[in-house]
Amino acid sequence: MTIPPADPARAFRDTFGHFPTGVTVVTTTGPDGPAGMTTNAVTSLSLDPLLLLVCFEARSRTLEAVRSSRRFAVNVLRAGDEELAAVFASKRVAAQKFASVTHREAHGVPVLDRALAWIACELRELRPGGDHEIGIGEVLETGGGENGEPLVFHRGRYTTVAG
Repeated sequence: MTIPPADPARAFRDTFGHFPTGVTVVTTTGPDGPAGMTTNAVTSLSLDPLLLLVCFEARSRTLEAVRSSRRFAVNVLRAGDEELAAVFASKRVAAQKFASVTHREAHGVPVLDRALAWIACELRELRPGGDHEIGIGEVLETGGGENGEPLVFHRGRYTTVAG
């Protein structure tokens, strides 16, 4: 017999934490300038057409900027960029987040210079998903592919592919 956990959300999060994921920073440019957030809720969706999926917390300031701009970039972080991930995961204002990293623009959205790889997208649609919004992006351009190891999130901590 299984006893239900006292906090099902925490139990779900802990259980799902066994699934290692890459770490990304989703960036955009809204009415107030660049915006961005750290997320590991990103996946490829389709090869024809080229689509990807990003989950945004429903109250995210970055989501509001994406709604406005209708574009975003997914920046894949490299091993050693834990501090950068923490900055973009924080509730700091966007200007403070971007002060800590150099970037350029591609298709009207910021692309982080440190990114291992990046994907610029046009927002195709947003769909509700509980306490998140599911964004579907159509790929406009990709870049990177340089040598390096990705930053990985597993069991509540940052690690690398090698572990």
